[in-house]
Amino acid sequence: MKSPTHIAVLDDEVDITLLLANYLQGHGFRVSQVHDGPSLTALMETDAADLVLLDLGLPGEDGFSIARRIRERWRCGLVIVTGRADAVDKVVGLEVGADDYVTKPFDLRELVARVKAVLRRLTPDTPASPVPVSAPSDALRFAGWQLDTATRSLRSPQGEQVPLTSGEFDLLKAFARHPGRVLSRDFLLEQTRGREAAPFDRTIDVQVGRLRRKIEVDADDPQLIKSVRGAGYILTAAVSHG
Repeated sequence: MKSPTHIAVLDDEVDITLLLANYLQGHGFRVSQVHDGPSLTALMETDAADLVLLDLGLPGEDGFSIARRIRERWRCGLVIVTGRADAVDKVVGLEVGADDYVTKPFDLRELVARVKAVLRRLTPDTPASPVPVSAPSDALRFAGWQLDTATRSLRSPQGEQVPLTSGEFDLLKAFARHPGRVLSRDFLLEQTRGREAAPFDRTIDVQVGRLRRKIEVDADDPQLIKSVRGAGYILTAAVSHG
């Protein structure tokens, strides 16, 4: 029998972690509660979570710093759950690799829906660790890069694995499946977040910026993913399959 999906809830307020744990467990998830950055790191090293719910307003280490560490070390879903509703914080959260950003107070049903949406974009049974080598038959190739749709992994022209968030992978897959076509922000938002998409214009711009930093020789002068003023973005490279 498949083990329950493991979710780590990091918040310094015990009442919040208890509330989330009880509700998520009622939806079939296995939940671990932690209250600071070091505790989360210890948990991830011994029993890595499939998804982390992360508060930003923590004592000691800033939540953004914890988010960066998660992205550097583990492949897992990351949803920021915080009282910070400022657009700048949302942009920074996306820039450090969050898959979604939920502000307090939140509706528990909506939060679970967002969690499930992020998990759907993750490969089933993929642990929070580096992904395996791609299978050629599942690969989309462009400019020396190899995007594997089966293992949701990206390999550089030098053969190195390049870690992607689930949102970054879905965005790059959308580009690779529509090479040479101008893709609007609305289309890309739908491809990366589906029905859960919200009208937050900067989301796609931030994700494109992150993606460029990973695949462009010079992210400030992108040659693969180009902006089309007033229209969206285009992948200029030819794409082959297999």
